[in-house]
Amino acid sequence: MAALALEDVTKRYGDVLALDGVSLSIDPSGFHCLLGPNGSGKTTTIRLLLGLERPTAGRVVRDGVRLGSGFQQPSFYPSLSVRENLAVFEAAIDRDLGEWHDRLVTELDLEPVLGRSAADLSGGFARKLDLALALLARPDVVLLDEPLGALDDVSTARILPFLAEYCEAGNAVVVSTHEADAFEPYADRVTVLHQGQVLDDRERAAIDLASDESLQSRYVEAVLARERDESGPDRDLG
Repeated sequence: MAALALEDVTKRYGDVLALDGVSLSIDPSGFHCLLGPNGSGKTTTIRLLLGLERPTAGRVVRDGVRLGSGFQQPSFYPSLSVRENLAVFEAAIDRDLGEWHDRLVTELDLEPVLGRSAADLSGGFARKLDLALALLARPDVVLLDEPLGALDDVSTARILPFLAEYCEAGNAVVVSTHEADAFEPYADRVTVLHQGQVLDDRERAAIDLASDESLQSRYVEAVLARERDESGPDRDLG
């Protein structure tokens, strides 16, 4: 049994069916991409895995896994500085972080804004602070909802290899996104969600792309094909 998983999970918000019988296992290490268009159920999946929502039906497994999270709207104390936010969150962690705090500051390029009020951060620096807080406790699995939003290309080029290195150290990173291109070189597993259902779920190495294809174009075509109902329920990434 996986330490972090959804088992035949349905989630309703009133009359809205957000997830419909979704089963999904998160590997204990590796880079896992949740792909899908807006409204496909990606954020709901992340929130259920984190325990921020309860399923309407089915079961969520969280077996002794330490989790970290980051969302589309960064979450921190706006009245505190970046340095103070890091200190407050670090004080709640009951173990020595060693040099990890300094590593995060360096890798996420937070040094220039350590003394700045978090409320005054640009969108990109707010995203970097939120990511630092998500990783601060060195969680076994970090779940990130659209983590590249507001980041410039240079920041993205620095952060993605750092997240990949975090996976190589024996941890798991789960990202939800509708833009696969940036993550394609790093993805170990890909799950495509569409209208609250799993359209495809497989190891990235098992997805055979043509020379003129990208993971993004393949996933978009799979979704469009499902919407046209050309290939029925067995349509996948091929």
